[in-house]
Amino acid sequence: MLRDKCHIKKDDKVKVITGKDKGKIGKVLKVDRKKDRILVENINVVKRHTRPTAKNRQGGIVESEATVPWSNVMLMCSKCMSPVRIQMRRLDDGKKVRSCRKCNEIIDA
Repeated sequence: MLRDKCHIKKDDKVKVITGKDKGKIGKVLKVDRKKDRILVENINVVKRHTRPTAKNRQGGIVESEATVPWSNVMLMCSKCMSPVRIQMRRLDDGKKVRSCRKCNEIIDA
């Protein structure tokens, strides 16, 4: 059951607003709507200890990104270069798009 609407999509630029990576900017790699979490490039990097296997003969410590709640990030506007809240607008042809609340720039590509 989806509780909230997530207006963040894959390949969006987001800024972390809370947590250990506060202030960092990254690109969204994956959105998990069921768990309300997103995977952001170079954000929330965790170390995982792996044992040697047939695929990974070396083993050792592997660093990878972990997901963060999407409520902890804000979408970045490409025009005003700041984290913004978005509003949904309908264009003349009836298409719904996301737009910046500060500068009214359309965010969808």
